[in-house]
Amino acid sequence: MQNITPQGDIGLIGLAVMGQNLVLNMNDHGYTVVVYNRTTTKVDEFLVNEAKGTKVQGAHSIEELVAKLKRPRRVMMLVKAGKPVDDFIAQLVPHLEPGDIIIDGGNSLFDDTNRRQKELESKGLLFIGTGVSGGEEGARRGPSIMPGGSPAAWPHVKEIFQSISAKVDDGAPCCDWVGEEGAGHFVKMVHNGIEYGDMQLICEAYNIFKAAGFTPDELADVFTDWNDGDLESYLIQITAEIFKQKDKKTKKPLVDLILDTAGQKGTGKWTLINAIENAVVVSTINAAVEARILSSMKDKRVAASKILEGPKPEIDVKKKKLVKKVHDALYASKIISYAQGLDLITAMGAEKGWDLDLAKIAAIWRGGCIIRARFLNDITEAYRKNPKLENLMLAPFFTDLLNGFQENWREVISIATLAGIPVPAFSASLGYYDSYRSAVLPANLLQAQRDFFGAHTYERTDKKRGEMFHTDWPEVIG
Repeated sequence: MQNITPQGDIGLIGLAVMGQNLVLNMNDHGYTVVVYNRTTTKVDEFLVNEAKGTKVQGAHSIEELVAKLKRPRRVMMLVKAGKPVDDFIAQLVPHLEPGDIIIDGGNSLFDDTNRRQKELESKGLLFIGTGVSGGEEGARRGPSIMPGGSPAAWPHVKEIFQSISAKVDDGAPCCDWVGEEGAGHFVKMVHNGIEYGDMQLICEAYNIFKAAGFTPDELADVFTDWNDGDLESYLIQITAEIFKQKDKKTKKPLVDLILDTAGQKGTGKWTLINAIENAVVVSTINAAVEARILSSMKDKRVAASKILEGPKPEIDVKKKKLVKKVHDALYASKIISYAQGLDLITAMGAEKGWDLDLAKIAAIWRGGCIIRARFLNDITEAYRKNPKLENLMLAPFFTDLLNGFQENWREVISIATLAGIPVPAFSASLGYYDSYRSAVLPANLLQAQRDFFGAHTYERTDKKRGEMFHTDWPEVIG
């Protein structure tokens, strides 16, 4: 290959909309980006259209991409998780030299990141697995970035990543080093799990309002008001906009024309699997994942609706009062969803020795990402005041909120249940709260059952913890 004078600060592989927007963001901040795509015509199209007039450079091969980069070479991939990531790594390695850095910016499973880091470090290369949240708009204007992997790589990408990330009111970048190995991708995975919970809770609030006779226009006003208050968040904001949208052809509210079947890409499921493996309760997130699965069973649900009986989904509560009650139930349940996600991060950090800083992670989520919300400032502050906080619910600010919201929270779930309106995430959140605050649970009977059929032994309330007992239970026949 002819001599090329390296001018690129960073290379990017994968020119789907997310990749294109991240490239343009980097260009805006003064970095020269070299781009490559497996379908090379996409490179040429990007250069003459979206990247026209920028410093972005194109490459038609991996070899050319690497040749155009200054050392240490930094190559970021935004490609589909799994085999495509491994395939591109295999193509890159022969052209790189010790100290060069490969960055995976996709939604990879953190276990894959652990493996890739070890393999690449054995070859003298550095690896970063980074979560990038904010969707297409976030990539263009400033995402939340959660990098982890080879610590030696961070100083070489810190300036770029923090420059292009979202900034909060105090100017702090929504990007910081998370930890070693797959810590960055793990935190992004949990972020997505919390996102599942958040979205389902909003949908359950919507379902309650719909049964009470709210129109989409009225709901647009409710969610706009909420976004001006303590529930301010990206998801509340876009929900208000969704209710305002009219179908261009029929002029009907678009939300009423969208089929009630939801998709998912798998990060919610990964969160559940990891929570089970670490014995952490994430019941709100679990309810949200299951709700999506049930939504996809449209034909079965339609058939069952003609057979299985239940009350007519109607709610007779004055609208203004209902708005306040649902606000409190939503906020309380939202706290639980974040508490469960952060608990999982704590457990996994201890398991892997990643030394994860929850205040830092919450701060990263304050801007740019899908779950960005005003109360993440309060979460950040809670963990800054007490880094060893056992559970988010126990921070004084959130304890006061939960105590204050409790009556309306319980009433909303009761109203919905009596009307036959499914509220699995609201219910799971309250169930978690009530279980966590209970000094005594019925697990004594459960343990007796286990000892009865399996001689699993039990502890006694009148003896020291750790001392185990077994009863010779009567024989049961038949």
